[in-house]
Amino acid sequence: MILRPRDVPPRVSFALEQAGVHPLLARLLAARGVRSADELDEAPSRLLPPQQLKGAAEAGRLLADAIAARRRICVVADYDCDGATACAVALRGLKLLGATPDTLGYVVPDRVVHGYGLTPAIVDLALANRGAQRPDLLVTVDNGIASFEGVAHARAAGLQVLVTDHHLPAAPQGAVAVPDADVIVNPNQPGCDFPSKAIAGVGVMFYVLLAARAELRARGAFDAAAQPKLESLLDLVALGTVADVVRLDANNRRLVALGLRRVRAGRLQPGLAALFHAAGRDPARAAGFDFGFAIGPRINAAGRLSDMTLGIECLLTDDPARAAELARQLDAINRERREVESGMRERAEAALEQLLPGDLVPPPALALFDESFHEGVVGIVAGRVKDRLHRPTFVFARGGDGRLKGSGRSIAGFHLRDALDLVAKRHPGLLLRFGGHAMAAGCTLAEGGVETFDAALRAVAAEWLDAATLTRTLRTDGPLAVEWFNVQTAALLDAQVWGPGFEPPVFCDEVQVLQQRLVGEKHLKLRLRHAGQERDGIWFGRTEPLPERTQLAYRLALDEWNGRQRVQMVVEAAAD
Repeated sequence: MILRPRDVPPRVSFALEQAGVHPLLARLLAARGVRSADELDEAPSRLLPPQQLKGAAEAGRLLADAIAARRRICVVADYDCDGATACAVALRGLKLLGATPDTLGYVVPDRVVHGYGLTPAIVDLALANRGAQRPDLLVTVDNGIASFEGVAHARAAGLQVLVTDHHLPAAPQGAVAVPDADVIVNPNQPGCDFPSKAIAGVGVMFYVLLAARAELRARGAFDAAAQPKLESLLDLVALGTVADVVRLDANNRRLVALGLRRVRAGRLQPGLAALFHAAGRDPARAAGFDFGFAIGPRINAAGRLSDMTLGIECLLTDDPARAAELARQLDAINRERREVESGMRERAEAALEQLLPGDLVPPPALALFDESFHEGVVGIVAGRVKDRLHRPTFVFARGGDGRLKGSGRSIAGFHLRDALDLVAKRHPGLLLRFGGHAMAAGCTLAEGGVETFDAALRAVAAEWLDAATLTRTLRTDGPLAVEWFNVQTAALLDAQVWGPGFEPPVFCDEVQVLQQRLVGEKHLKLRLRHAGQERDGIWFGRTEPLPERTQLAYRLALDEWNGRQRVQMVVEAAAD
């Protein structure tokens, strides 16, 4: 592991400090590209305006027309946390804007039965589920940009279709194509100049609601002083944004910060409050970490192993007792997910030992498949293998339809969705479908295609990745001055919004290892001497002992015991 310090523009850091930003925080923000204190303004008015999002105004008119005419609207959700929160935001927001409960409904695909997106089967399910209450308008959330057949099937059945999505559109034969929907809202569609290309699916739906509110306001449905408070949905927007691991550009950071502000103030949806309780977390001290590692996984578990309807219903209910029961069910499913994941990780580790005996250098990319793998957990396992080997990784399982369903995770410098596109061009017929982002993507293979796919992915990786990219490098924030090693600093850092593209602070110091022992059989508990002071530390997932003196990269973390808070070093890496 190479530990490399971030560059800190001294003038910017000084200017931020002069504007009242904490000195340490000023240095950290400057190193992450913040250039003025204005960028730290988290007021809702600083969000990018919906007018910049192509299709949002048209979508607002479509929804305003549907609400005025009492047309029936069916939301087509997705089975991950982004899709679940987007569905809840859509339904709650449309209700705030005047749609009546009898005109609103939703369907969510079963991962095993239906696959991903707006398929013809999902259109038929939407029609069947409503019986005599046939929907007039389908609204996709977090999906639809590649649903050519599903959109065509819906429109042939006489339905209007509004696609809200954030995934990259398909590019057959190199030309970007989008389905023939009535309206498409997606910052990544051709001709859209919206600056935040990294906005999550839930964020896109929130912007569509903002546009619909503006349209209804212009029609005289309400005045500005009495307009519906869509800001009440920002806790769900923040959850979906963090859970989908999108890049936290300035606009995404504001969305998350505004949502966290509501959660900490106790103004959160009953389902979200119940999930915090089930996870043993305190909403008053909520951080992005809670959304990403405590709440999000409990929502995602429903889509992985059960039915995402549980997660959506938890986010939709206003009954605290029902929310608590649904949160308990989601918590139980998440425990089951962890057991399934643990077994898959063990089998993946065994496969890697055969593939990479001894100190053999891993290939530039790899794909793993086992008949026992569960398709709902392949993405998580791919991420674990990617983290261990620092290689783009796909993990495949056999789906309910007998096809091979894969999920991949990537490293910086390797655009996974573009790599799949190149594999598809070089091997026609190998990929039955694919889609995703730079860092995460999915695909379906023809029977027996894993070996061909593995070789094809390795070939692309060998062309695109050099030795420097394949070398694990961690950017650090340098040493932490002893005066900042305290509870107040840790709390200050926890209160900020960190994530992909705006990584949490990782400090780097030389330490003396005074004591080390294994806890839980897989974590290294440490007693360290740092800057002349003794510190507690822990390295999760590390079992090998450390030398007496070493350079560690670490995060500050608050540890609470018997009502007392203390700071410990959570180790991320050691210098080679």
